[in-house]
Amino acid sequence: MKIHPQETYEEALNRLLNMAYDPEPLSVETLQKIGGGIVDIRAGRCRPFDEVVREQGLE
Repeated sequence: MKIHPQETYEEALNRLLNMAYDPEPLSVETLQKIGGGIVDIRAGRCRPFDEVVREQGLE
């Protein structure tokens, strides 16, 4: 994951961590959608990923 040979592992790690951090909080709408998805999963209203892949012809 290093960009160039002289980049230290610490620099590479810090760069990757900075890329992954998003300071903007999730909106209320997004949090509600996530919560609804969790409820659906717990209630069994979901399909296995491999089934969806096969159905879409993405194998």
